[in-house]
Amino acid sequence: MTEFFVDIAPVRFEGPDSTNPLAFRHYDPDEMVMGKRMEDHLRFAVAYWHSFAWEGNDPFGGQTLIRPWQPQDDMERARIKADAAFEMFDILGVPYFCWHDADIRPEGASFAESLRNFEEIIDYFLAKMESRKTRLLWGTANMFSHRRWMAGASTNPDPDVFAYAAATVKTCMDATHRMGGQNYVLWGGREGYETLLNTDMGRELDHMGRFLSMVVDYKHKIGFKGAILVEPKPQEPSKHQYDFDAATCIGFLRKYGLEDEVKLNLEQGHAILAGHSFEHEIAVAAAEGMLGSIDMNRNDYQSGWDTDQFPNNVPEVALCYYHILRAGGFTTGGTNFDAKLRRQSLDASDLIAAHVGGMDICARGLKAAAAMIEDGGLEAALRERYAGWDSAHGQGILESDLDSLFARVVAGEIDPHPRSGRQEMLENHVNRFV
Repeated sequence: MTEFFVDIAPVRFEGPDSTNPLAFRHYDPDEMVMGKRMEDHLRFAVAYWHSFAWEGNDPFGGQTLIRPWQPQDDMERARIKADAAFEMFDILGVPYFCWHDADIRPEGASFAESLRNFEEIIDYFLAKMESRKTRLLWGTANMFSHRRWMAGASTNPDPDVFAYAAATVKTCMDATHRMGGQNYVLWGGREGYETLLNTDMGRELDHMGRFLSMVVDYKHKIGFKGAILVEPKPQEPSKHQYDFDAATCIGFLRKYGLEDEVKLNLEQGHAILAGHSFEHEIAVAAAEGMLGSIDMNRNDYQSGWDTDQFPNNVPEVALCYYHILRAGGFTTGGTNFDAKLRRQSLDASDLIAAHVGGMDICARGLKAAAAMIEDGGLEAALRERYAGWDSAHGQGILESDLDSLFARVVAGEIDPHPRSGRQEMLENHVNRFV
């Protein structure tokens, strides 16, 4: 054990009456939910970046979290960080984790040196994974932090940056493939613009489409069986992001003929920044057959920026899993905790407790969602509300034309009478389960 987690035992399920802050009260990985183990439904993952690379800084203050692997500037510290990470995976019993390349290796003086550092730490990961159950949910490339990405990656006005981005993604896809990753994610953190005075939007969108096509081509070339996912996010850090929300990304994928090759990785915090709820984003992706995976967190609803807090709202989470279960559940995707401690939560036990709480909230939400589906009340209400479209009358309207419908309305044959949407009753129904 490293010194960081030395006094923390593996977390166990102790049931809802437990007062142990480092025990699961609701997450029992072997509990059967709708004929499937809870662990296999939720497919939890730890985010390497927030748990091990983030130092507690925010826009108005510097580092508050002091860790044994800091400063993160050499391979010895990268290995210490990996030791601590896999110890936490063991403590939590999580089946997956996720990384950016910049999270796990120090930046080198050149691309070649960074690549050597990266490949060395991937080998270190693989050795650790041989004796553990934890696997890789997805890998991704950080193409937003370094100053080279200040004007974007695939949308950069400099073709050399586009090429550098392509080389970076290739290395991350190769590593994800070697590690048996379930997915590969692209988040365009700087794929947007700050002002139209220096932006050719049409060209940038075409270049982003071309870049994603290259990624898909390379996936097939190397035989990667996982899913390619893109992650929507509005406004932050670029004011006008091209990947604003689920609907925007779906339109982009259809425009460039990628709708059968790429799905979405959706995040609660990003949904809030876009002015949506998380359930909305999940429902949009599910309706189009493009739901891939989720980043679970929450935002502070008053701050107006992406605070990446651990989830703590069971009704919100339950409605999210309700739509995920209705869509058939995860296949290659899962529940990644893209969430970080608060700047004042300094201890190793805080990091464990944060994940324990998040996993319990998701377990409660999953069970509530399954109970709602098994009850069937919401589905029955939907069928009743749209029953008219299943009738011969409704189908005839769809198969008609404007002139014919006009004539029927004028003749008084069609005279609609509004009916209640029963929203309050349905909200009360949901509250029975959460």
